Parts: sequence; structure tokens; C-alpha cells
Amino acid sequence: MSGHSKWANIKHKKEKTDAQRGKIFTKIGREIAIAVKEGGSDPDNNSKLRDVIAKAKANNMPGDTILRSIKKAAGELGNVNYEEVIYEGYAPGGVALIVRAVTDNRNRTAGEMRYIFDKAGGSLAGAGCVSWMFERMGVIVIERTPETDEDEIMMEALEAGATDVVASDDYFEVRTEPAEFSGVRERFEALGLGLVSAGITLVPQTTVPVPEEAADNLNAIIERLEDNDDVQEVTSNAQA
Repeated sequence: MSGHSKWANIKHKKEKTDAQRGKIFTKIGREIAIAVKEGGSDPDNNSKLRDVIAKAKANNMPGDTILRSIKKAAGELGNVNYEEVIYEGYAPGGVALIVRAVTDNRNRTAGEMRYIFDKAGGSLAGAGCVSWMFERMGVIVIERTPETDEDEIMMEALEAGATDVVASDDYFEVRTEPAEFSGVRERFEALGLGLVSAGITLVPQTTVPVPEEAADNLNAIIERLEDNDDVQEVTSNAQA
């Protein structure tokens, strides 16, 4: 069982807050649009859409809102052309950041990303400058409660084909190869555990320590990025 980063812990807590105020619904709606664009509107024949729907349900997104997002993405309720864009850069303290955005205006989003990085003392970099430090994996986040049996989580994860379980005081992260993600997620859903989030994401292969004087600025840049409507996910290689 691996260690856990406090920066990821902040992210999971923030996801729950966003869900409560509805902001994350807009972001998930854009992910649905991308999934439908790539594989069609039938979740039975589109595994990426199935995974995004599971993420939506984990964040308490109402079923009619999910259906409306699918219909809109399929052009039944009008259509907005979204595209996925990846930004790479460095935060204060030399921490590598990868930002995944979904936008209907690439120029607007690029300007906003540049402004956020510059304001926090970071810098945007070219494609591939930091992505080599990360590995694409499925990550299923389960809330730890007094009733959660850690041994059961470990056993179920290994039997389902997961590669690792990362533990913290508040959460378990079950990690999988991308190809195994859907099956592992469905197994944990069937157990009725509280899934905070589930998706295929980038995980740092190694982490770097955060200088004390850079910690506040790092937290600030991550929060500003995640508050941006176009940003779907922010990943860093910051060490706890």
C-alpha cells in the first residue's frame, strides 16, 4: 500500500464541496460531451461515456441532468462544440502541473491559463515538457468511514485486478491500469461504498518536495485553476 499526498487529499475534499454547490455538474456535462463526441450517445457501446456517467452519479448529479447532457452532446437539444486541451507547466517551487481543460474557445482558455500561472509565480511550458513524469491510470477514490474495512478494500481491489491501493486518513485511492478501470469501478460500485470520484487520470511516477515558502502559492494556483469553468482536472507531482 502506497503513501498519499496531501495535495491529492485537498483535491478530493474540494470535489465534494464543488458537488454540493453544483459547479462540478457543468464540468461533468462537458466531459459527457467529449465522451459522446468520441464514441456516441449509447453508454452500452461507449465505455468512456459509462465511466463519465458513473463519475456523475458519484457526485450526486441527477439522472435527468445526465440524460439532458447526453442529448445535448448528441445534438438533440442544440450542440456546443467542445474540445479537450492539455496544458503543462510549473508551479512555484518547481512542482510540475498538468491541466486538463474542456473548452469551446481554445484562445480564451489559453489566455486564462497563462494569466493564472503568471499571477501565482508559475510558468506554462510546451507540450511534453512535464507529461513524461506522469503515468495514465484509473483512480477510484473511496471515502474512509468508521465502517470501512481496510482489509476488505485491499482484498476486493486485488481480486478485481487493481494495481495498488493508496491510503490516507480520509480516503482510499484504488489504482488500476486504464484497461481494467471500468471493471474495477463496477465492482466497487456493486459493494455500495461511498465513491468520491472515479476516472482515468495522470499519476506522478515520482514526487518532489514542496519548499515551505512555496506551499501557499502552490495551493493558490491549484485552487485558481480548479475554479476555472473550463478546467476539468489539475494534476501535480507535489510530495506530501
